[in-house]
Amino acid sequence: MIMNPEELAMRAINHALKALKKRHLLEEGAHAPAFVALSRPFASQGSEWKEKAENFELELQQCYKAQSRLSEQLVTEVAECRTAKALVQEKETLINDLQTEVTQTREECSQLKESLEEKTKAVDLVMSENKELRAQLEEMTLKAKTAEDENKMLIDRWMLQKMQDAERLNEANALYEEMMNRLKASGLEQLANQQVDGVVRQFEAGAENFAGSTVPTACKHKIPAHEGGCTSILFEYQSDRLISGGQERSVKIWDTKTGMLTRTLDGSLGSILDLTVTHDNRYIIAASSSCNLYVWDVNSGRIRHTLTGHKDKVCAVDVSKVSSSLVVSAAYDRTIKLWDLQKGYSTLTMMSHSNCNSLCFSMDGQTICTGHTDGNLRLWDITKGEVVSEVAAHSNAITSISISRSGNNILTSGRDNLHNLFDMRSMEVCGTFRATGNRLANNWSRSCISPDDRYVTSGSADGSVYVWSRFRSDIVSTLREDYSPINACAWSGLGKPLASADKNGTICIWT
Repeated sequence: MIMNPEELAMRAINHALKALKKRHLLEEGAHAPAFVALSRPFASQGSEWKEKAENFELELQQCYKAQSRLSEQLVTEVAECRTAKALVQEKETLINDLQTEVTQTREECSQLKESLEEKTKAVDLVMSENKELRAQLEEMTLKAKTAEDENKMLIDRWMLQKMQDAERLNEANALYEEMMNRLKASGLEQLANQQVDGVVRQFEAGAENFAGSTVPTACKHKIPAHEGGCTSILFEYQSDRLISGGQERSVKIWDTKTGMLTRTLDGSLGSILDLTVTHDNRYIIAASSSCNLYVWDVNSGRIRHTLTGHKDKVCAVDVSKVSSSLVVSAAYDRTIKLWDLQKGYSTLTMMSHSNCNSLCFSMDGQTICTGHTDGNLRLWDITKGEVVSEVAAHSNAITSISISRSGNNILTSGRDNLHNLFDMRSMEVCGTFRATGNRLANNWSRSCISPDDRYVTSGSADGSVYVWSRFRSDIVSTLREDYSPINACAWSGLGKPLASADKNGTICIWT
C-alpha cells in the first residue's frame, strides 16, 4: 500500500514519540538505585553518591543532547514533509494545466484539420478553374493567331490595292501632264492658270482661320473649383470649355461662358498633377500622384485606361499633335514613358539624369521637349529613345514648357523667375520675359503662349497674372483678383478667354 508524504511524516513523528517514551522509562529505571541510595545516610555513602550523581548528571546531559537532536530532526522532517506536500500540490496543478493545454491543442488541431480540408478543396477548385482558363487561353490564342493571319492577308491585299491605286494615279498624272502640254501648245496656258488660281483661292477661303488673341482686362467668372487647390487647367481644342484637375482627385469640365460645371470625372486614386486632351476632345488624360495615368472617355465619363508602370508620382503628360493614340508622361522616378492608348500600355521608356517637371510633343510628333529640375531643356527623339539636343535654359528648376502654335518656339519658365523663348531649330534664346513682382509659386507653375503667338502669360506667387507682348517683351496687362498664389494659366484656342487657377482651388476666367 502506497502512503502519501503526510501519512509517512505522521508515522515518523509517532515512532519518534514512542522512542522518547521508551528512553524515558529506561532512564527512570536506571535512576531508581540512585533514589534508593539517597534514602541512606549521607555520611556513609557520600563519596559513592557523589560519583553516581556525577555519572547521572553526565547521562542526563547526554539525554538532553539526544532529545535536542531528535527535536531538531523532528522539526526538519516536518518542514521537509510540508515542502513535499507543497511540491506535490504544485505538480498536480501543473498536470491539470498541461491536461487543459492538451485538450485545447487537440481542439485547435481538429479545427486546423477542418480548415486544411476546406483549403484543399478550394485549391482543387482553383486548379480546375485554372485548367479551364488555360484551355480558354489556348483557344483564344489560336483565334488570335487566326485573326492575325487574316489581318496579314488583308494588309497584303490592301497594299496590293494601294499599289494598283498608285499605278492608276501615275497614269492619271501622266495623262494630266500630257493634257497640260497640249494646253501650252494650243495657247491656253493663261486660261488654265486663271482656273487654277481660282481653285486655290476657293480652297483657302474654306481653310481654318485662327482668331487673334484678345488681351484680357477683367475677371468674368470666379469659380470655387477644387478643395485643397487646383493644380492644372487647359482648354479643349478649338473650344471655350475649360478642363481642371485638383488635389481632391477629380477632373472637372466648365462652361466658361456661364461659369457652370458641366461634368465631373472621378476615379483617380491620387491628386491630379497635370492634364492633356486628345485633338478630337474625346479623351482626357491625367497625371496623378498615385504613380498612374488615367484616361477618361469624355462622352461616357468613365475611365477607359489606367496606365501603370511609373514607380513615383507622375507630374507631366502630353498627347501627340499628330496621333491621338500616342501619349508621353514623366514621373519622379526619372523615367519618361511613351504610351499607346489603343493598346493601353507603354511602348518606350527613357531614363533621365534629372527629374522632369514638364514636357510637350513637337508639332511633327517626332520630338519630345522636357524641362528638368536641373534647369536644362532637353529634346528627345522618340524613334531612337535618346536626347538629341540639350541646353541650360535656367539657373534653377524648369517648371513649365509650352510650344507655340507654329511649332517654331518653345516657352520655358523656371524658379529663377525668368520666362525664356527658344527657337526650336537653333535652340537659341529669342526672347526673355520678366517682371519685378513675378515669382513662380512652385515647381509645377504652368505658363502659356497665346494661340496667335503674340502674348506670354504667367501667374505669380502674389496672386497676379502677368501678360507680356512677345515682340516687345514688355507687360501689356497685370490681372489680380485675390492674393492666393497662381498655379497655372491657360489660353483658349479661340483667342479668348484666359483662365488662371490658384493654390486655394479658385479658377478665374479673364476676358
